[in-house]
Amino acid sequence: MQHPGPPASDEVSSREDGFFIPDLCAPPAVFLAVLLAELVVLLHVLALGPLAAFDWRALGTGSFFVQWNTLLCIALICRLRQRLLPMTPATATAVCLGLVLVVSALSSILVYRFYPLLGPQIGGLSDWVLRNALLALILAATVLRYAYLQQRVAFQQRSELQLRLDALRARIRPHFLFNTLNSIASLIAVQPDLAEQAIEDVAELFRAALSSGDRDSSLREECHLCELYLKIEQLRLGDRLAVEWEIDPALKEVALPALLLQPLVENAVYHGISQLPKGGKVSIRAWREPSVLHVEVQNPLPQGAANRSGGNRMALDNIRQRLDAQYGTAASLTVGARESDYCARISIPLEGRLAL
Repeated sequence: MQHPGPPASDEVSSREDGFFIPDLCAPPAVFLAVLLAELVVLLHVLALGPLAAFDWRALGTGSFFVQWNTLLCIALICRLRQRLLPMTPATATAVCLGLVLVVSALSSILVYRFYPLLGPQIGGLSDWVLRNALLALILAATVLRYAYLQQRVAFQQRSELQLRLDALRARIRPHFLFNTLNSIASLIAVQPDLAEQAIEDVAELFRAALSSGDRDSSLREECHLCELYLKIEQLRLGDRLAVEWEIDPALKEVALPALLLQPLVENAVYHGISQLPKGGKVSIRAWREPSVLHVEVQNPLPQGAANRSGGNRMALDNIRQRLDAQYGTAASLTVGARESDYCARISIPLEGRLAL
């Protein structure tokens, strides 16, 4: 009899995306929970009397008791989180609230029996246990409700962001594929043998363009895609097109949005090199500085071509929107003329990408 293996990574990721119970194993979540518990104790002590007669003893004993309960609940929920993942939101909430209720009640009983200094000044055991359990239950329910609403807002934002990215990718694919087909068509008329040689490269370009929305790319894959495109264009332009690469090998596996670099190289060839009778050189550079990745494409600028055409502007606007959607203001695309050259530079933080 075969036993089911561990869940697939995409299945676990899907459960995590729809799970609203905070990850209380993470230090930031523990810190926030402890801080919130201390604020509750502080508010309780402030409500006991005037500020001039602030009861520091009540703050100390109350903090000890509340933090004890808080940290114990955090530890138990942290241990049980993987078991809560398959549950429905209602069931997971009930389990967490029940756990908080039990921990609070047992802690109250232990304090009443063995450490009366922290116990109630008035009322009996039942009143003490019931009051603490209800307070803990109300506070835990409020926190879980907030976590649920926060998760729903984050899920909606990710959905809207994904739709926006899909629309941007859908806009750039036809532009990319049609220009590649035009290059092949021009080869068929003048160099049919070389056109046949380019078919396999075109097939790989098509696969990359059609699958770009399914996953991220890397700098290495983006450079390979540009190499395929430049190889096709060199068949058409011959010695008029020269290429210079300056890529730091240590950056080859840095993650990038797919089809981010190729449109810049395409613009450099189409709006730059192909417009020059003698052609020119496309320079592609990538370097790190210090936690930002810079990728730059530079090409000779034809005389009187300072104002780029609408097709080029569409590609640049598309790239800017994709960078803004995935990195916010941390990433940028800067373009402009440098003497007789045209330069386009993408700057991307090596960390800090927006979550999808």
